[in-house]
Amino acid sequence: MQPPSTVFYLCASYPKVSAMILSMTGYAAASAELDSGSLTLELRAVNHRYLDVQLRMPDELRSFEGALREAIAAQLQRGKVECRINYAARGAQSGAALNRDLLQQLAAWNREVQTALPEARTLSVADVLRWNGVLEAPAASADELRTALFGLMQEVLQEFSASRAREGEKLKDFLLQRIEKIEALRQSVMPHVPAAIAAYEQKLAARLRDALQNAQDMWDERIRQEITLFASKIDVDEELSRLSSHLTEMRRILAQGGAVGKRLDFLMQELNREANTLGSKSVDAEVSRSAMEMKILIEQMREQIQNLE
Repeated sequence: MQPPSTVFYLCASYPKVSAMILSMTGYAAASAELDSGSLTLELRAVNHRYLDVQLRMPDELRSFEGALREAIAAQLQRGKVECRINYAARGAQSGAALNRDLLQQLAAWNREVQTALPEARTLSVADVLRWNGVLEAPAASADELRTALFGLMQEVLQEFSASRAREGEKLKDFLLQRIEKIEALRQSVMPHVPAAIAAYEQKLAARLRDALQNAQDMWDERIRQEITLFASKIDVDEELSRLSSHLTEMRRILAQGGAVGKRLDFLMQELNREANTLGSKSVDAEVSRSAMEMKILIEQMREQIQNLE
């Protein structure tokens, strides 16, 4: 079992950058050379609804799995994470020792074969040295592996977090640009509604004037009723106000940073709902075009938000 101090060390050695937007995608790798062999640690992640950590490692390192999982979970909240650890023991080298028990067994086998098959070729020194297990490389101690492995994990997680932060900043810039475009479209829609009502009023007044030439009072009242009904049908003040509120909230979330993916994904649903309502109430070609442009921008943002933690 891993001592508690190891877990604390891994979780405390590198600070979280909670004020930054982090992408769920990232990659980092590092390796270390030991007297007994080489150790390599590789970490990669893609977007996922929850945190899913998969560890692939040799059996001799399996006792460290719990501490490694805690170290990864301390830095990530969402994403499908794959951690690969490879350990390659060294072969024959100057520090290797002969396995004398196996050497004696090979000698005995060689004599038995020679007795049974006098014409068989005897084992040479090269044959013996090439025999698997005859040369024993120094085995790494548990402390050596632990120190090297946790040092690599710290190094990889630091680079991994940095790569996620760099990608997160790119996504943040992408989202802010589209927020400004949607805001510009929202502003452009606002003057079209009064203009549409005024145009409808003039058109309706001309029609009713012809039909009600001798009923001035009735004509004025009918115009007011029709204009009121028309204005209520195309009134998008609430939609424009909610759009503004949602965009303001997006800016606030992006500025605050941290794990923002789920909150932004919810806001995409709200923005899309308002854009749909805006389009359905439109009686103006320019308003319809603006609503469609909004929906395109919202979909672009939604696709990128799926990569944010």
